[in-house]
Amino acid sequence: MAFPHFLRFYAILHALAFALQFVRPDLGALLEFDRSKIFAGEAWRAVTFLFASSAQTGFTPMAAVFAFFLLVITFLISDSLEEAWGSFSTSIFYYTGILSLIAANFIHGTPLVGSTITLYLTAFFAFATLFPKFEFRLMFIFPVEVRIIAIVLGVALFLTALQNFVAFPLYLFAVSNYLLWAGIPALKGQARVARSAQRARDFKRRQLPEEDAFHQCSVCQRTEHHKPELEFRIGSDGQEYCSEHLPK
Repeated sequence: MAFPHFLRFYAILHALAFALQFVRPDLGALLEFDRSKIFAGEAWRAVTFLFASSAQTGFTPMAAVFAFFLLVITFLISDSLEEAWGSFSTSIFYYTGILSLIAANFIHGTPLVGSTITLYLTAFFAFATLFPKFEFRLMFIFPVEVRIIAIVLGVALFLTALQNFVAFPLYLFAVSNYLLWAGIPALKGQARVARSAQRARDFKRRQLPEEDAFHQCSVCQRTEHHKPELEFRIGSDGQEYCSEHLPK
């Protein structure tokens, strides 16, 4: 089931389909998702909608340059994900994304906005999750970490999806490959790091010798090392107490 460099071939096929739709604008209508027509026998629409485009912007030199750099970035993301996950796991990631997107469109009945770029977006967010400090140069000058771009893009997409609140769960389902492969594991990883750091701090406090403590409660024997937020006071008897055992 492994398909090495799947996203590379997918992007090239997408570029060819996009170019064909410039030559024949009516081709886009034949590729678009239409559930009723799929059930009527036009089964190809269940897949070809991924490459459908209205191609209304026109083919210009600037559009060609922009498309070229998008391909370069896509190739970079493709190679990076395969290096991190391996060819098999990365292929399953793409297959899951495509099948989830197809299922979400069937459930919705009409094409979900952004269906043609959803697979690229999930790959980009996975890349940003795995390599958050990788830098792109905006306008070839300003270095920006990919995690910043991902956060801004994620917020924009979230707000866009909220505009169609009924379909919002379907948008989440359509990006389930990202959630399963990168999003949820990243959150679990952060939680493990936080727990490990807390255990390390607790262990370090327990290892500190009591004689190094500046304060010590004469009742519970705790020091500032046991609980840094404790406050200590001298009682009327001249003994030191923590705020919890200070005599009234």
